[in-house]
Amino acid sequence: MHDSPLPVLAVTMGDAAGVGPEVIAGVWNNPQIHRICRPLVLGQPEIMRRACKLRKLDAEVVEIDSAGDFTASPSALPCLPVDGNSLLEIEAGISDARTGEVAFQAVVKAAELALAGKIQGMVTAPLCKAALHAAGHHYPGHTELLAELCGTPRFGMMLYLPPGVANHSPAGLGVAHVTLHNSLRESLDLISVEAIVEKCELASGMMRRLGVPEPRVGVAALNPHGGEEGLFGDEEIRIIGPAVEVAQAAGIHATGPLPADTLMIAARDGQFDAVVAQYHDQGHIALKLLAMHSAVNVTLGLPIVRTSVAHGTALDLAWQGIAETNGMIAAIETAAKLAASP
Repeated sequence: MHDSPLPVLAVTMGDAAGVGPEVIAGVWNNPQIHRICRPLVLGQPEIMRRACKLRKLDAEVVEIDSAGDFTASPSALPCLPVDGNSLLEIEAGISDARTGEVAFQAVVKAAELALAGKIQGMVTAPLCKAALHAAGHHYPGHTELLAELCGTPRFGMMLYLPPGVANHSPAGLGVAHVTLHNSLRESLDLISVEAIVEKCELASGMMRRLGVPEPRVGVAALNPHGGEEGLFGDEEIRIIGPAVEVAQAAGIHATGPLPADTLMIAARDGQFDAVVAQYHDQGHIALKLLAMHSAVNVTLGLPIVRTSVAHGTALDLAWQGIAETNGMIAAIETAAKLAASP
């Protein structure tokens, strides 16, 4: 067995018709990655060879049998196959059930390895939700799939900006979401005291793992101007305000509800370490406007480490050699940091 003290991170290839393979290939020769972890890829070896050629990466893709003894370096990319040849004739940029199936199997395999303690974390390249559904796997995304695989009832998504990336919080800035992959109309019915308190707890716990002793959590209002004392909606009075009080009573340094249009400015300027947004776009748009290509998707509540890039498969840009890679570097660095934290 390999005796390196560095954490082993499994990087899932994502949807082969999208930018996942080339994003992985595009960061592989970054020496910083190999200083902080021992990465391996779960996917289709030949697809990874094509991606390396596309990104002009002078690295040998080596098929491996297990996540045990392998060598990873800027010139050696170990790949644990999860597919035979089903992807070799796929068309770039086209949603396909075959790519959805392989992407699904890679995530399942990585989660199994992590749960078994054979790896210390997983980093996922983006999958295509339409391809995932076409393959018969009806999950809204990685977050819900991993929560089921891990048997985790309390979970959530956090978008995270590392310290110094468009924010002044000492350990970076995280944005957790009370509701996630739901329609906006449905999300309004899912916002509850219990759901908000849970996300405050998860966000605070994650920021502790990332180095903040007493995380400051700003909780977003739902309605314009924070509801204007009930004039524009009473969810702040009935639900969000009471939830913040419950979180405070539990020892969480939570503040809110705060008007969403100014909350992220305060967080960017260092007043908060984490923000709890009420629905997907309330959190995603604000944080991605700060630094979309450096953001990391972190799954909260799992017994394993999972991070990802914060962008999608970008089917319109795939296999042109132009995909942005900063997000994958940040995702690997964050996973390595979490793998080393208690």
